[in-house]
Amino acid sequence: MAAQPVTASTLAEWLVDGRELALLDAREEGTFSRRHLFHAACIPLSQLELVLEARVPRRSTRVVWCDDGTGLAERAAARAEELGWSGCHTLTGGIDAWAENGGELYSGVNVPSKAFGEFVETTYGTPHISATELRALLDGQTTGAVPPVVVLDSRPMGEFRRRSIPTGIDCPGAELVHRVKEVVTDPDTLVVVNCAGRTRSIIGAQSLVNAGIENRVVALENGTMGWELAGFEVASGAEEHAPDPGKSAEAWAAQAAADVGRRFGVRTIDADTLAQWQADESRTTYLLDVRTDAEFEAGHLVGSAHAPGGQLVQATDEYVATRGARLALVDDNGVRATMTASWLRQLGWADAVVFGGGVDAAAEEVAVVKGKVARSQLARVSVPTIRPPALAERLAQGNVTVIDVGTSVKYRRRGHIPGSWWAIRSRMDHARAAIGESDTIVLTSTDGTLAKLAVADAAAHWPEAEILALTAGNKGWRHAGLDMEPGFERATTTPDDVWYKPYDHDAEVAAKHMQDYLTWEVALVAQIERDPTVSFPTEFTQAD
Repeated sequence: MAAQPVTASTLAEWLVDGRELALLDAREEGTFSRRHLFHAACIPLSQLELVLEARVPRRSTRVVWCDDGTGLAERAAARAEELGWSGCHTLTGGIDAWAENGGELYSGVNVPSKAFGEFVETTYGTPHISATELRALLDGQTTGAVPPVVVLDSRPMGEFRRRSIPTGIDCPGAELVHRVKEVVTDPDTLVVVNCAGRTRSIIGAQSLVNAGIENRVVALENGTMGWELAGFEVASGAEEHAPDPGKSAEAWAAQAAADVGRRFGVRTIDADTLAQWQADESRTTYLLDVRTDAEFEAGHLVGSAHAPGGQLVQATDEYVATRGARLALVDDNGVRATMTASWLRQLGWADAVVFGGGVDAAAEEVAVVKGKVARSQLARVSVPTIRPPALAERLAQGNVTVIDVGTSVKYRRRGHIPGSWWAIRSRMDHARAAIGESDTIVLTSTDGTLAKLAVADAAAHWPEAEILALTAGNKGWRHAGLDMEPGFERATTTPDDVWYKPYDHDAEVAAKHMQDYLTWEVALVAQIERDPTVSFPTEFTQAD
């Protein structure tokens, strides 16, 4: 059955009718980031099998696919229907029709979360400190002329390690209330919360304010980007992480989170209710574990997905794409789940709740497993493969073409198999035009999964060729001790597959991209005021 078209005016009605809806943009992230609808989640056709199952788990969900008139929406809807999603529609005329109907279009990525951060600062008056002021305070620590200062970085360790404020301690968003009292024991200590830009700084600082900590708390204005733009050096390779809370810190966090939960109407559900929700075929229920990577891998509830609380608030559209769905959050003691749910409710997720008792208490009623969550079943395909040593031998003979369908960032920055071309899976026609005839095509990607999916796409454009996927992809190649090559000389299409972060750009233009990014974030709050499909609630019925 072909996906049904819907007009822009109908979509506008659907976005506010209170029923579940997944608005999905089938374009590549880089293209998506230039112009898109506020509520759209980016699920590129080239990545569909990898992410659709997690983002839109209920196959009868009402789905609207959109694009910019290139036909990707129709292709994505057809593919989704082949895989079992029965409620697919396409936006007639694409995003241009939406704009012509008076709808707002936004640039950037994670726009709902970014706009929300600016809304929070404007609405609640989240206090902040400039980079220059913070630098003066840090310099004064050596003389004891100023009160003590603790800088808490609210990003994941990978981002913190890359660039951070000197003396900073890593304490990702949902961990702040959970761990702060183990780090900050003096009520006179100034607590500064930072991220790369603005959103996680604002949300993190406001989390501590909402929790009622007696310390003065401020967000670092414009984060590490503001720090660099002020002419100060960032640290690289920092590893210090906020420690686990002791009994006293844990008791404070539990009481603080409970108070926040009551204020924002956060409900708690038990195992029976969760089971009823998961059995309800008319509604979508996401079960999200908001703890750290290590905790999740040590043991998590069967059926749960890992969504660290700070990142879930920072990039909600990367975890859940069905508006109006139920979000059941789980941790070990309710602190991180409650704090995260309080923000999700303010973001408009009315059915964001806490799964009571946490992982340990629920173990007798809900199965707990270890390790990482397996990849989507949709990504498991059986295709002919070749191992790295065999490919190296064939490359030496010069009778094989290698096509890398991983991201342009990794192809450019981390290197690629010598002589390989870079392509986007959904634009294999571009690759065929650039490469021409070939007797043997070997596809590769970061771990080989996407390469396996791309075998069928390549076969459609090289019907007479032998098409293989590299076992374990580029990771397997590196593990075999084989060299990678730098550069970006053999791209078959425009590198618009991903949104480049400001500091992903070359040093000479990075500062401009940082400033442009910060200006964009601040401007979002004015743009959403013009958009009738966007509203963030500020009044809540207190939970019992």
